[in-house]
Amino acid sequence: MARKKKELPLLRGVQIEALAGEGKALSHVEGQVLFVPFGAPGDVCDIQLTRRKRNYLEGRIEQLTSPSPRRTEPFCSHFTVCGGCKWQHIPYDLQLETKDQVVRDALERIGKIEVGTYYPILGSERRERYRNKLEFTFSNRRWLFPGELDEVKHLEEGGGTPQLSGLGFHLPGMFDKVLDIDRCYLGAGILDDIRLFVRDYCLSQPERYPYFDLRRQEGLMRTLMMRTTSTGELMVVVVFFREDEEARQALLGAIAERFPAITALLYVINAKANDTISDQEIHCFYGRDYIEEEMEGLRFRIGPKSFYQTNSEQAYELYKVAREFAELQPGDHVYDLYTGTGTIANFVARSCASVVGIEYVPEAIEDAKVNSRVNGIDNTLFYAGDMKDILTPEFIAQHGEPDVIITDPPRAGMHEDVITTILGAAPRRIVYVSCNPATQARDLQLLTASGRYVVTKSRAVDMFPHTHHIENVVQLVRQD
Repeated sequence: MARKKKELPLLRGVQIEALAGEGKALSHVEGQVLFVPFGAPGDVCDIQLTRRKRNYLEGRIEQLTSPSPRRTEPFCSHFTVCGGCKWQHIPYDLQLETKDQVVRDALERIGKIEVGTYYPILGSERRERYRNKLEFTFSNRRWLFPGELDEVKHLEEGGGTPQLSGLGFHLPGMFDKVLDIDRCYLGAGILDDIRLFVRDYCLSQPERYPYFDLRRQEGLMRTLMMRTTSTGELMVVVVFFREDEEARQALLGAIAERFPAITALLYVINAKANDTISDQEIHCFYGRDYIEEEMEGLRFRIGPKSFYQTNSEQAYELYKVAREFAELQPGDHVYDLYTGTGTIANFVARSCASVVGIEYVPEAIEDAKVNSRVNGIDNTLFYAGDMKDILTPEFIAQHGEPDVIITDPPRAGMHEDVITTILGAAPRRIVYVSCNPATQARDLQLLTASGRYVVTKSRAVDMFPHTHHIENVVQLVRQD
């Protein structure tokens, strides 16, 4: 017989002290750290403990008895349920202050790094509808609120068929349920219009367009992905589980007719168990198979599989910081590591003699080559493969020693072999762009351990308002 789980207590009158990692807030109770979602510094609240660990506690706010004067009104009706934008209730200046401190704490406490100069964090002018890419999931099991549960039960008892399908975001910890989204303030307004049109069109013919059953792996409608650019172009990708030509043509035709502003209307037939389309064939129903972003007169082609920073305006600010920290000279030979679609490589190519870009994803490298070609840039070379296997002393001997290395790795940071090769190449300057201050700090510790490099500059750039995520750019200079 299983032991009855011990009931955890309700803590009354707890004051929230500060914001913490993963978008949570923190307090201290009986000498332990208490993490609470959706709290604001200065809140006084009653908290129900949900987890007790040896070194920390977790809980949820049961009642907000005295709201903090620093709280602000959330702008989205889905706040606290959807799982995104966890800091809507936090004033933007406090968000920036917290993110800046997260970077400093990581560099100084994790990396034990002495930074020459911290430059002020660059906030985002656009704090709503700043994302250029959104992905939504069709599910025949949408999240039901308490009031809806009673309605569904009553309808079923009366022999009715409740509408349980939804098109929206996966709920945290629930792989088969989505929150049916009304308005999402992350993307442009037209993305709401398209999503709601597609949702209602399919719901009006449920037998023809069954929403996907993630548990049973059956249905027709899987996902909807949309991308926009600052140039006004728009991509829509509808993913079906199986081919039903008649239904597919009818839906895509209706979308094209209702939204003539769409630049690229694409579709995918994905019969796999997971939703990724990186290994799937893309079909063009209408328009082009790509859209274009513009930056300082350069045009960047973005396909359905392409990686591009999801905040276009702040991406420009981020790349300007990286270029500034690189301090490029006309004769410099530059390596751009984890180049993606070659955005940074092409962005800095006019300021130096040559750029070598390396990226793991072959399709991204093909995009990088196209982006160089369409912009008339002829001083770039791109290579695809695992960074630790491509970037070797032999590769550097063949392609020339870099004067400057710009590296923008994924959240996991750089492999130690890559760091060793960078140190062996001994560039005059290294610019490290990171979306994870903790792994950046770890890598900087290795790069500076011998004393040959020092961290001279650091600047955080906020790409994702109302979330805890932050980008940081660091300059390292060789000591001769």
